[in-house]
Amino acid sequence: MEKNETILILDFGGQYNQLIARRVRECNVYSEVVPFNISLEKIKEKNPKGIIFTGGPASVYGDDSPKCDPEIFNLGIPVLGICYGMQLMTHILGGNVAKAGKREYGTTNVIIDNTSLLFQGFGSTNGFLMSHTDFVESVPKGFTNIGKTSSCPNAAMENKDKKLYGIQFHPEVNNSINGTLVIKNFLYNICNCSGDWTMSSFVEDSIKTLKEKIGDKKVLCALSGGVDSSVAAVLISKAAGNNLTCIFLDHGLLRKNEGDEVEKVFKEQFDINLIRVNCQDRFLSKLAGVTDPEQKRKIIGEEFIRVFEEEAKKIGAVDFLVQGTIYPDVIESGLGKSSVIKSHHNVGGLPEHVDFKEIIEPLRNLFKDEVRKTGLELGIPENLVFRQPFPGPGLAIRVIGDITNDKLDILKEADSIFREEIANAGLHKSINQYFAVLTNLKSVGVMGDERTYDYTIALRAVETTDFMTGVWSKIPYDVLEKVSSRIVNEVNHVNRVVYDITSKPPATIEWE
Repeated sequence: MEKNETILILDFGGQYNQLIARRVRECNVYSEVVPFNISLEKIKEKNPKGIIFTGGPASVYGDDSPKCDPEIFNLGIPVLGICYGMQLMTHILGGNVAKAGKREYGTTNVIIDNTSLLFQGFGSTNGFLMSHTDFVESVPKGFTNIGKTSSCPNAAMENKDKKLYGIQFHPEVNNSINGTLVIKNFLYNICNCSGDWTMSSFVEDSIKTLKEKIGDKKVLCALSGGVDSSVAAVLISKAAGNNLTCIFLDHGLLRKNEGDEVEKVFKEQFDINLIRVNCQDRFLSKLAGVTDPEQKRKIIGEEFIRVFEEEAKKIGAVDFLVQGTIYPDVIESGLGKSSVIKSHHNVGGLPEHVDFKEIIEPLRNLFKDEVRKTGLELGIPENLVFRQPFPGPGLAIRVIGDITNDKLDILKEADSIFREEIANAGLHKSINQYFAVLTNLKSVGVMGDERTYDYTIALRAVETTDFMTGVWSKIPYDVLEKVSSRIVNEVNHVNRVVYDITSKPPATIEWE
């Protein structure tokens, strides 16, 4: 789609790079994360309104430290360097970077020059997150100091004439007080952005572009029922109409009533040509006796592709295959940076025997929160758009040990009760992920006057902004008590409920 204004974010390997991109978009400006060594030609081609250098773990004096083309500073494009980005700007432009006497980490009071365009709206002191071992000892020629701390003499600098700015702190994180205002000031006061990036404009532009691309050609979409694939399918349907066919594989590992809910929305509300394939028995037979979580994932991923291929063959040749790839998938798979964090099934993992000419990824440039906003713009029901995050292998990795129909039934009922009571308590939007796990632990219990020997259900609830770290949610005791009571009384073969109070790290959010 056409974007009238773009901010390029040069990735130097910092942990907050996606967060910077999201903060820019929250200010209604489109942002794109690109490798630190992007060529000048590519930059000119993208014609950005501004450039942001991210932080990173390297030292500018290291042999292998990431460095950009120095000519970037002569393009006349405003640049904001954050942490390592500030140090690199200093190093390239003739200032001096030195090793700090002591590492500065945590929210620190920074004395700032609030007459600077970068700090408009701030007082003379503000708390920002610091995280660095090197620091700028002297700023380059043409720069002036606009910020300092008790141990960092140059915590911020500017070259007003060339519109070059550097800050040693991280404005993008929640620990920085009103940090987004720094980014907003850079976008509007320095880059003169107009703020034309909204979900309504994205939807409108995308449908127009997709209509031109698809025309009257055939489109095929694999629908998992998750948020990403659902939003992608509805967006494509607005452009392709009856030329879109969605194949929805119900492998029996979805949550309670989920398959029926997805089918109803897509067939009745959007009138999409949906083929529902009920293949629960096939998946369960492949998973029979398998207890290793990685093996479960591989079996489900492989079988999903095989079933999809078989169904696609019945349809015949199509022109386009739709994938629900979203921006974090692209970045984390190493397509937007120098190192691969993890591979994603949506990036590069394609069915081998489906007859299609080209892939369409309509959500490729969106973050998860933007995907949800797009879903609401398209009229997808809120309960589907804000559905709890759900792993690709589904309930298979929330049943510890081997998987059977009976175990899945137990888990579906327990999980449904947990989600229902969290919603009843009004906690469903403040807790970022919550679900039940059927452990493979049985224990002795008493129900009535009889001894029982039944399963233990574990409840998991986590609060997080990025899903890379998270803390366990302090759910009120009366809510936990109600959930526990209902599960034990309403779900057969469960006599004990426990609550997981481990944060990430050291634990992961999912149990498997």
